[in-house]
Amino acid sequence: EVQLVESGGGLVQAGGSLRLACTTSGFVLDDYAIAWFRQAPGKEREGVQCVSQLDGVAYFSEFGKGRFTISSDNARNTVYLQMNDLQPEDTAIYYCAADYRNHCPSPRQPKHDIFFRYWGHGTQVTVSS
Repeated sequence: EVQLVESGGGLVQAGGSLRLACTTSGFVLDDYAIAWFRQAPGKEREGVQCVSQLDGVAYFSEFGKGRFTISSDNARNTVYLQMNDLQPEDTAIYYCAADYRNHCPSPRQPKHDIFFRYWGHGTQVTVSS
């Protein structure tokens, strides 16, 4: 059974950092594309970044470039999202998602969440000003 469990969220002041973790089980990490998404109150879910064996890292949105970094640790079956210089507009529930594919969906796709079958329950990130 594929399972994804997010952790690492919390309350942080503007300019601070958090590292989210997506602990996976039930599948071989190399066989799947793993992505981070977020959803702020009253807004649609949006893709952040994706990692896959074939094409490495894909950026679904511009806001994370230079501040957010996705990485995977196959030995721990965990995918991380390091978030630096957090701002109040980064406040959201952050989800990790997985799909059985060896490449990430193209960043040019208008929506990315439709390509991912498995989802975690999310972790709350709140950034105070």
